Amino acid sequence: MRALLFAALLLLVSAARAAGLDALHGFIAATASAQGEFEQKVYDRKRKLTQESSGTLAFLRPGRFRWTYAKPYAQLIVGDGARVWVYDQDLNQVTVRRLDRALGSSPAALLAGSNEIERAFTLIGRGQKAGLEWVEATPREKESSFETIRMGFGPSGLELMELDDNFGQTTVLKFTALRRNPKLDPALFTFVPPKGADVIGE
Repeated sequence: MRALLFAALLLLVSAARAAGLDALHGFIAATASAQGEFEQKVYDRKRKLTQESSGTLAFLRPGRFRWTYAKPYAQLIVGDGARVWVYDQDLNQVTVRRLDRALGSSPAALLAGSNEIERAFTLIGRGQKAGLEWVEATPREKESSFETIRMGFGPSGLELMELDDNFGQTTVLKFTALRRNPKLDPALFTFVPPKGADVIGE
């Protein structure tokens, strides 16, 4: 009887983990574009809140995305399919990198990358917690800035991301009003450095 109960428990755990992976693959397969808002909180290794910010996001897979930080500091990140532009409005400074080098095993690769995410990440289903199905992604690249990325999926799709970096910090992204597959203006994913801005990078 104990053996049967143990086997049943293993099946339940396996099914719970599979549910998270199914949610991730389903989200990627059914979401070519998305647009919404986000809140971002950063915690140090002692789980003390050190930073809060918010803004809007849009992505058009593969490789095009736009993250706009509105609070507390204005910053714009644009992926145009070939390069990633980061514009710091206060400094009037632009940093540009090739898309393949900038994405790599980053959160943006999970959202705006190709369907073949297993090439960049090792994926493990983590079951259900707080009403969400969780998946943990570990970057295959040793030089990635993140150790692990956890994604929580609910009825509306991706709702939370938790990112542990190499400095012991955890970044929590909460997505709200996320619309899937809207028609997006291609101009959202183009960027021209403002006149007089310092441009650094490739």
